[in-house]
Amino acid sequence: MTSTPGRGGRRYTPYVFTEQGVAMLSSVLNSERAIAVNIEIMRAFVEIRRAAVNFKEIEERIEALEKKTDGRLAEHEKHLVAVFKVLKELAAPPPKKKHPIGFAAAQSDEN
Repeated sequence: MTSTPGRGGRRYTPYVFTEQGVAMLSSVLNSERAIAVNIEIMRAFVEIRRAAVNFKEIEERIEALEKKTDGRLAEHEKHLVAVFKVLKELAAPPPKKKHPIGFAAAQSDEN
């Protein structure tokens, strides 16, 4: 059943049932096939709920691992930056000494 436009509620029929909707449907349908399908749908909802809990646990473990490694990575990053800086200095050619152009006046000790 859909509501009329302008009165609120759904405008279109739903494409899926909630777990409570399936439970209500089982009270209306009494055939063997309907009962068997209903039981399978309820089992599917239980599996989805179980999987959602597992995903939450995995997400929490990943977050804990990120927090644990953030401090270590920051410390390693400081050391790596220092190592790369030294390597760049060692790889750079030595600066060439510039010789002044022209003649240099000899300095006398008489001053």
